[in-house]
Amino acid sequence: MSDNSDSKNLRIAIIVGRFNEEISNRLLNSALERLGTLGVIEENIHVVWVPGAFEIPFTCQQVINKMKIDAVVTLGAVVRGGTPHFDYVAGGCARGVQEVSLSTGTPISFGVLTTDTYEQALERSDATYVDHDGSKGDKGSSAVEAAVWMAQLVRSLGSQ
Repeated sequence: MSDNSDSKNLRIAIIVGRFNEEISNRLLNSALERLGTLGVIEENIHVVWVPGAFEIPFTCQQVINKMKIDAVVTLGAVVRGGTPHFDYVAGGCARGVQEVSLSTGTPISFGVLTTDTYEQALERSDATYVDHDGSKGDKGSSAVEAAVWMAQLVRSLGSQ
């Protein structure tokens, strides 16, 4: 990723699923903090809340079509339950986000947690948590880094 001066004028949308709101708020706070450290100007950050993960792809498409955005960050949590509903929601969200990104040519980072338990989602949304393999739990920040990196890449390809 380039320096902060390359990031300050990026226009970033963050689409957040309200379902499992405690997790979503933690991811969002981490994402906003990381955008600040990367130098993205606050006025260029647009946060849009949606009911849940299934509504994220449609909202990404609407935001990209109606706003001037360089990249989108998706945040939320889908926790496995005792029914196949998890598979439909998580899979539909992931496929939909990928389809929107490819069809619009806009980078979209996938920060929607798909976990077996609520505790796992808490861990992955915790900036202080470190897993046994050394990976951090701060997935909101990771999603932002991917989006900013890809937006900078797209800009650099356009200037060649």
